[in-house]
Amino acid sequence: MKLASSLSIMSFLAIAVRRASAFAPIRVTSRALSAVGTMGSMNISLSNNQRQFGADISRFMSAVAPEVTTEEVVEELPTNDNDDQLLRIRHSAAHVMAMAVQQIFPEAQVTIGPWIDNGFYYDFFFPETTDPETRETVPSRKLTDADLKLVKKAMDKIMSKDYPITREEVTREEAERRIKEIGEPFKLEILERLEEPITLYHIGDEWWDLCAGPHVESTGKIPKKAVQLQHVAGAYWRGDENREMLQRIYATAWKDPNQLKQYKKMLEEAKKRDHRMLGKQLDLFSIQEDAGGGLVFWHPKGSAVRRQIEDFWKEEHIDNGYDLVYTPHIANLDLWKTSGHFDFYKEGMFDAMDVENEEYQIKPMNCPFHCLMYKDELRSYRDLPIRWGELGTVYRYERSGTLHGLMRVRGFTQDDAHIYCLPDQLQDEIVQVLDLTETILSRFGFNKYDIMLSTRPDKSVGSDDIWDAATAALEGALKAKGWDYTIDEGGGAFYGPKIDLKIQDAIGRKWQCSTVQCDFNLPERFELEYVDADGSRQRPIMVHRAIFGSVERFFGILVENCAGDFPLWLAPTQLKLLPVTDAVQDYCKQVAKKAAKA
Repeated sequence: MKLASSLSIMSFLAIAVRRASAFAPIRVTSRALSAVGTMGSMNISLSNNQRQFGADISRFMSAVAPEVTTEEVVEELPTNDNDDQLLRIRHSAAHVMAMAVQQIFPEAQVTIGPWIDNGFYYDFFFPETTDPETRETVPSRKLTDADLKLVKKAMDKIMSKDYPITREEVTREEAERRIKEIGEPFKLEILERLEEPITLYHIGDEWWDLCAGPHVESTGKIPKKAVQLQHVAGAYWRGDENREMLQRIYATAWKDPNQLKQYKKMLEEAKKRDHRMLGKQLDLFSIQEDAGGGLVFWHPKGSAVRRQIEDFWKEEHIDNGYDLVYTPHIANLDLWKTSGHFDFYKEGMFDAMDVENEEYQIKPMNCPFHCLMYKDELRSYRDLPIRWGELGTVYRYERSGTLHGLMRVRGFTQDDAHIYCLPDQLQDEIVQVLDLTETILSRFGFNKYDIMLSTRPDKSVGSDDIWDAATAALEGALKAKGWDYTIDEGGGAFYGPKIDLKIQDAIGRKWQCSTVQCDFNLPERFELEYVDADGSRQRPIMVHRAIFGSVERFFGILVENCAGDFPLWLAPTQLKLLPVTDAVQDYCKQVAKKAAKA
């Protein structure tokens, strides 16, 4: 076979695989393409006949079959959301850990100790002490790995003694008296914010804490071989950098040692997939500290992948009846006062800037801009639903200690969309949103979801009728999809009920991505209206929705999901030509140009 013919075949194969990968039921990785250069002579010719094209693709797929990877079957670990006993184990283990710490280090003061996604943590304050013999000041203790071993050993003893865990309801005055008696100032602050009834949980007669529960019946119900202390981190009390620095002990707990073993295996795999490491190795993106923390620089290869993601997003939205819009990055501060963000979200916003003696605010959200656009003209009920989508970059203040690669940044692009509809259109619109969410996420290999429907909280805006109707529409849409979901009673936003969706990645981790939220607040604040069939002015229902959440975070999740080995259609480098003589350089350039347009 002549060299020119070989290059033509390689060009064809690049085009063929790129197109076929959109439909192939198997996952063709970017590594598979390396087989193209080593296959030797193949009698494949470009044909306009669809059957011949399919046969050529099949033969090519067979040639690279040894390089094709399939998803590893991951046994799903239980979660706090779907396993109440696991949640109780973790909560009780946190109390046992706090008791153990105070047994070993009596000067330690406890603060809070909640369960978290994969375990629990507890925050401790270690004050300076005085040496009883020398009367010298002893600096506050810094916990070490050796200390954690001592704590775990003490925890095992507490669990072995099988102390009963009991609940006691007390008055606020009684709780305050007991807290002062044991000298726990942080508990007093916690007590100030608690609503009645005030409850305490006791471990035998040895230890107690302010707590709402739930817990296991006794310490012996905690499987000590399924509990592991992980590491110590710093945390400011109440997240306020002007308050005391605490020491946070992170730990994990499971229902049995096999689950702990599986979780540890997942952590090991997660280290290999860390998007920060892979982003550097693959030259995808960087965080340039000279420019400031939490600001992402997209390198050419990362930009190529992002462009594919965004182009696909745009095409799917246009196909589903959305109009794409663009809005400014800043606006007059009065806009954020109208929307309520200045009052309720000020801590997450950067400081305003002075522009010709007026204050302007860099945007933390896109929604107020869409409301202004809606209000720009009088709408009829016949105009609804209106669907506007925007890949809008927003900026939010995050403390430097909370920044984490692409997962938590200060500037990011939301795949935002807002729907303005009539009340009787709401359920159909939600179903369409869920259909679109499924289409987009599945294209990237995410097919397993955890879904939560969150209902009206105690503090909310809007009438009972509109809340009931909106919640029924969300629930009706989920039932129409046939999706399993759990209900978070009272977990909705103050402005409306919502659906949240977590995706499961290749190693079993759950990531919060998509959300669908009804909003009764902004239409009221911006006085949005439409003219109904009877000529009356009515408020539209507003729906916020995002599928990726943010492009940056979704990109990080995607990198870790495929361990940097992107599906071929997303791979930044899909074809490499290796000329063996300068005589074919020009032809190689022609092939590369054609392949880039494929």
